[in-house]
Amino acid sequence: MIEKPLEIDLWKNYPTILGMDEAGRGPIAGPLVVAGVVFPKGYENARIDDSKKISEKKREALYEQILNDALFYKILVVSEQTIDELNIYRATQRAMEQIAQEVETTYILTDAMPLKQSEAPFEAIVKGDQKSISIAAASILAKVTRDHWMYRLDTMYPMYGLKAHKGYPTKRHIENLERFGVQSFYRKSYGPVKKLEEIKLF
Repeated sequence: MIEKPLEIDLWKNYPTILGMDEAGRGPIAGPLVVAGVVFPKGYENARIDDSKKISEKKREALYEQILNDALFYKILVVSEQTIDELNIYRATQRAMEQIAQEVETTYILTDAMPLKQSEAPFEAIVKGDQKSISIAAASILAKVTRDHWMYRLDTMYPMYGLKAHKGYPTKRHIENLERFGVQSFYRKSYGPVKKLEEIKLF
């Protein structure tokens, strides 16, 4: 539970607040997912919290509620190829800038990500998903969307164990990667994958 969301004070001067967060910056496989949420002024929901702090079952239920309650929401899936081309930081930033351009809002909150292009004033909040109800909601949309994506990949490539580790470089994942090879859903600029790709060249 977020004790006192940042929005409580901000709503006094800014009637619409866009909160944005992402899921999947650290994994070596699968896409990055970036989400944005605008709630009605004064919105309250004690169950919304940082997606990492709540169970999968609760995230799934909150996902549906957020979609129903939000004035606006947007979910962007950023491909592995785009991550490799731009780097993960810029890929995240660009996706947030795109969402910001698609919604008319009076203020923007991001989870520690400054924006290069934004017509509305914004704040990049460290641990924003623990301080803002809008950022926390965006973190839930992003996390649930990415988990579902990884589950679908797991049904197609069960030998990699994607359902268990969600693409993060666990010991078992690296072992499976070395055994079965690099697939199209891997981020080729990330260390363990890049190393295997370089070995193939010799």
